[in-house]
Amino acid sequence: MTVVTLGAHILDVLARPVEGIPDGQDTVVVEQIRVTAAGAAAGTAVALARLGNEVISVGAIGDDDLGDLLVAIMTRNGVDATGLVRRTADQTSASILPIRPDGGRPSFHVPGANLTLTAGAVGPGLLSAAGVVHLGGPDVTFGLNDPAFFEMLAAARRTGTVVTMDLLSNMPDLLAGAAAFLPHVDHFLPNEEQAAAMTGESDPEKAARALLDRGPGTVVVTLGADGSLVATAEGVHRLPALPVEVVDTTGCGDAYCAGFITGLAHGREVLEAARWGTAAAATVAQGLGSDACLTGLDAVLALLA
Repeated sequence: MTVVTLGAHILDVLARPVEGIPDGQDTVVVEQIRVTAAGAAAGTAVALARLGNEVISVGAIGDDDLGDLLVAIMTRNGVDATGLVRRTADQTSASILPIRPDGGRPSFHVPGANLTLTAGAVGPGLLSAAGVVHLGGPDVTFGLNDPAFFEMLAAARRTGTVVTMDLLSNMPDLLAGAAAFLPHVDHFLPNEEQAAAMTGESDPEKAARALLDRGPGTVVVTLGADGSLVATAEGVHRLPALPVEVVDTTGCGDAYCAGFITGLAHGREVLEAARWGTAAAATVAQGLGSDACLTGLDAVLALLA
């Protein structure tokens, strides 16, 4: 099954462990520095490819060295990156993440070319030919908030394409715009803060039910160390997080989406697909960066044994 990931593409530079920013010109020696493909589209695309899926990624990046490196990383991981459009007036979106010893991840971020993505970047028939279309970060690629794009999604769904969606930010104004996509989505996977901001409900179960009323057939709210909550018309189920030693939480949400989509692609029901997502997120949490420790589907599913 082909998966099209569409949306936010970011280059992450990560260092760990970082306990503080040194004064003046001082240098701190760290254990590890990595550069990875990240963002709710690019990070999910790499994770999907490592889990054995055929992946095409669509987005906007700069015509710069950062963009060259991002394309190289994605291509090396088996992602078809020919759907990325290059912008000369905008840099590739990038983040610098100093990872704390407890796995926390403050960031320095440039939105860059992600803000320029429009429906014109999506090739004719691409979405309808896919088994799954994953909207990764439509809150920051708000050029897709367009009736023409919604009709593309509707046409794809009529031919059997499944649409999933994840978000990137926690900013209320951006999340309010993302609500327009909900009637066109089959499975929505926000985190707890995003679900609360979109609904005004601090209880994740109430938030999930409110989001279901806006169109998706499934709402999966990720809860960090508390696992996740899966809500459908049939009821709400909670899944615990898997007990692993957390090194870095970067990309855990993207990995969860990739595991969930992989489960769907293998014909699993929603709750079992969410367990696959849980295992993928737990795998990534054990290393540095959004693709850490993902060596294949068998190793991920071994965590569930």
